[in-house]
Parts: sequence; structure tokens; C-alpha cells
Amino acid sequence: MGDIGELKKILNRTGKVIVAFSGGVDSSFLLKMAKDTLQDGDVLAVTAVSETYTGSELKQAKRFAKKLGVRHKIIHTNELKDKNFTKNPENRCYYCKKELFEELDRIKKEKCFNYVLDASNTDDIRDYRPGSRAKKEFGVRSPLIEAGFSKDEIRKFSRRLKLDTADMPSMACLASRFPYGEKINKKALRKIEAAEGFIKSQGVQQVRVRCHSNIARIEVEKQSIKRFVNSKFCDKITKRLKQLGFKYIALDLEGYRTGSLNEVLK
Repeated sequence: MGDIGELKKILNRTGKVIVAFSGGVDSSFLLKMAKDTLQDGDVLAVTAVSETYTGSELKQAKRFAKKLGVRHKIIHTNELKDKNFTKNPENRCYYCKKELFEELDRIKKEKCFNYVLDASNTDDIRDYRPGSRAKKEFGVRSPLIEAGFSKDEIRKFSRRLKLDTADMPSMACLASRFPYGEKINKKALRKIEAAEGFIKSQGVQQVRVRCHSNIARIEVEKQSIKRFVNSKFCDKITKRLKQLGFKYIALDLEGYRTGSLNEVLK
């Protein structure tokens, strides 16, 4: 169970930190706690920009950091230049995180910070997370795991802190929409971003469009599945996704769940 007191103790012991900041629920909560616990100037939020993330995520990260009054640095990574990443093996996430943490480690040493922190939570431990290997290699710490915070608890405490991210839909790298072995490229990433953006514009908050070659497998929360019973709604979604290049459009009746493409590994 998440313990705010323990989290503050952990942060107090870290000293000067860099927070790997995506602008999502978890990293926003961690950044807020670091800002409230440590001295001014001891916290630097760093957001990575690449083809695998949406433009809306960067805007959210900028807004939150500015409102919090935390120093915020934007860096650029280019996973699409790494064949180990674009081939999309089962440990794809390792190569992405390795590039990110290598750059954050460089900034840490250059600016004399003590640690790089990421916002992994206890739910992440139960999923397949090859990026954890990169964390160990670069000595990245995960205070939310150390203090026992689950995703639900992070949302609960974010509401208490009145953070506007508390009920924000979960975010994830767009590369997570591809089954392992299916090559990742810029065109496909933009197609997925546009597809999910359109579905969200129709009032569906949480959505994943999993790209199985020319098939779009749509995951939404179970309470949103009933929206797709409406033929006009379905026709609108189908028409737009076919315009984007998908040949077949399918709705996953199991609903949205994180790491659904890892189910083939079980």
C-alpha cells in the first residue's frame, strides 16, 4: 500500500534528482511530490520527444511543469534509427529505455545531480517490462515502487493534491500498439496516432488502436463498448480508419487493458 510519508523519506534521501517526466498520471504525481519535498533547484523534469509519442503528450507535460514551477528540459530521442527497436523484438522496450536513460544519465553527470527517477508503479512489476533492465544498468530509481504505490493509489493521492492529471487516461508509447515482430515505422505510428485521436474526438476517453498489419483492433474501456452498438457511430469510426489506411476494423470485446500484446508471451 502506498505510503506518502515513506515516499517523502525516500525523496529526502535522494537529494538532487532528474525526473523522467512524460506528463502522464504517474510521472506528474512523482514530480509534484519531488517539488514539494526537495529544495528549489534540486528537481529537474526531463521530457523526451520522439516519433513514438504524440504531440498532445508534450503539450500536457509543458503545461504541468510550468504550472508547478519546475525546471523543465526537452530532449530528443530517435528510436527509429535503431534497427534493434524497429524490428520490434520482444525486448523492444529495452532499446527505447536504454537510449532514454543513457541521455538522462549524461545530463545527471553533467549537471551534478544524484539520481535519475522514473515513475514506475507496483502494477508495472506484474507486467512484462524489458525496459527494467535498462533502469538497472543506469542505476535509475523508482520511488513509487519503493514506497509501494499502485496506479489506483497514485490516482487517489493525485485527487487529494488536486492534480488535473488524476483522472487522465493512461498513456503509453505508440510502439506498444504493434505485435512483436511487426516492423515499426513513422508512417504507421502517425496512422495510429490519427486513429486514436479521432476516436477520442468522438467522446471515447481511453482507447488503444492495436495495429495488426492492415487490421485495427480497437480497445476501449468496457463501459464504452456500448457506444459501438450504434451503427452510425460504428460507420463513422470505420470510415475514418479506412481513410487512414486500415482494411479491417475490429472491436476487442475484452476491452482496454495495459500490455494486451504481451498476452502472447504467457
